[in-house]
Order: sequence, then C-alpha cells, then structure tokens
Amino acid sequence: MFTISHVETFSQEIKKSRFVAIAAPVATEQAAKDFLSAYSDPTATHNCWAWRMGQNYRFSDDGEPSGTAGKPILQAIDGQQLDNVVVLVIRWFGGILLGSGGLMRAYGGTAANCLRLAEKTEVIDLIGFSLACDFSDHALLKARLTAVENLTLAQEEFLADHVLMTGSMPAEARDRMDKLVSDITRGKRAIQFDD
Repeated sequence: MFTISHVETFSQEIKKSRFVAIAAPVATEQAAKDFLSAYSDPTATHNCWAWRMGQNYRFSDDGEPSGTAGKPILQAIDGQQLDNVVVLVIRWFGGILLGSGGLMRAYGGTAANCLRLAEKTEVIDLIGFSLACDFSDHALLKARLTAVENLTLAQEEFLADHVLMTGSMPAEARDRMDKLVSDITRGKRAIQFDD
C-alpha cells in the first residue's frame, strides 16, 4: 500500500468551470479535518472531498447532486491503491451544467490526475518494541536490529545489570526479530512488542 509524500495540486477547466484538486498525506481523521479546514475556499461554489485511512473513509458532495463528487474522489484514491490520503476538489461554477455523469468524470478525473502527479511512498505498518539484554549481547543485538530496514532505535538505557533498547520496527519483522533475539541470547531474553 502506498501514500503520497507531500501536498500535490492539479487544476483544469471543464466547460467553463474551474476545478482544483489538492491532495495530502494524512495519518488521522483530525489531520484530514484540519487539512480540509485550511485548504477549502469559501469563495468557491463547492468544496468536495474524500479521505481514506485503512478501513476508515469519508467523503462529501458539498451540495453537488448525491454521489457525483465525493464518491468519485474516493474511487480515484482507491483506484490508485493509496492509503492515508485526503483529496479536496474545489469547483468554481462556470455557468454550464455538466450533468451527473459529467460531474462524476470531472471530480473523479481531477482527483485522479492530481494523485497521478504526486510522488508515492510505501506505507509501512510499524509496531513499538522494547528489549532488555545483557551487556555481553548488546553489541551484536544492536547491530542485527539496526540492520533491519525501517527499524528505528529510539533509546538505549544502560542500567545496573542490563541494557534496555526501545524503538519501532515494521510489523512484518516481528516473528523474525523474536527468533533472532531468542537465538542470540540463548533463550534468556525476549523482545516485547507494543500491541
């Protein structure tokens, strides 16, 4: 699954109506609402939008006929297999009615073109971890952990009788890291995951 790397815009004119799409990566529903608040244009005829974050999605037609704006924007997000994305399509009415099919093509197409232009980045499901290890195993464990792609070692705390390491790692590496820690510590230590 992918998301976009940064805010992207695209604009086009369709039968004298101006359409501007603005897309952004978001991680929470509140972030999507904040984005919509910041970028919606009160002078426009319509500010239609959609967002998807995993199974959580919302969309709005903002006064356009039901199903002609928000849903096509969401379909543009899903059609490009994107996640953690919000797209706002702003319309300034130009005096020519587009009809239901025309509106769906205009909103969905403007959103899709915007998303096609955006730089993509992979969405990686991360989980937190903590690991207490003996001083004798610390160097080898640290080397093996930090060799894992997208693993972040946030803190190392040297205590009286062990070292405590905490951070985050891709969820898909969970079983592999559990086995690695058990092997290196000869079964004396186990990695703990935040679930």
